Amino acid sequence: MQPREAYSSGPPGRGRFITIEGPDGAGKTLQAQRLVDALEARGLPVRSTREPGGTALGERIREILLGPGGPPISPGADALLFNAARAQLVVEVIRPALEAGTIVVGARHADSTLAYQGYGAGVSLAALRALADVAVGDLRPDRTILLDIPAEVGLARKTADGVTRFEASFDVEFHQRVREGFLALAAAEPERWVVIDASASPEDVGRQVLEAALALL
Repeated sequence: MQPREAYSSGPPGRGRFITIEGPDGAGKTLQAQRLVDALEARGLPVRSTREPGGTALGERIREILLGPGGPPISPGADALLFNAARAQLVVEVIRPALEAGTIVVGARHADSTLAYQGYGAGVSLAALRALADVAVGDLRPDRTILLDIPAEVGLARKTADGVTRFEASFDVEFHQRVREGFLALAAAEPERWVVIDASASPEDVGRQVLEAALALL
């Protein structure tokens, strides 16, 4: 085990913000928790978040956005709701944790809205970026880890009790566009993004995720 002093959580008073992104079925929730556990084992202060959710308001919005069988929601309304939940999460959880010097590990953040509602559903990327600026201000992840997986492979991994509205109501072509969107975002900012093949074993993926995080810290 590495000693705590071998790592840094960033400048005094500022933690680090690490996000894990990827198509449905890539394993974001599992790998985010594995990363949190690994960093905590090294004595580092860590806070985990998920989107949408993480606050009382965010969890209510999550039920609307992800619950299968509900009324249709337009891509524009999706983007507004995701960013409403995100804005509350930033104010209540993420910024205070970062200001306290804590490492924040987030399963999804603003890049997901660009990939899903932008590349996937066709909403203007410029409009979505402007909306994100309202929701999160100047907050940007210090590192974003993309768990990349073909759309059909990721969707096949989902069990019936874990299917969300996006998996139940959107076709595979939509999810392919989402994946392509994530890859385009990663290519545009290679200094922030690390792309990992999520079709490997969970153990191998977890090792690479931890390496990407420690390289930042």
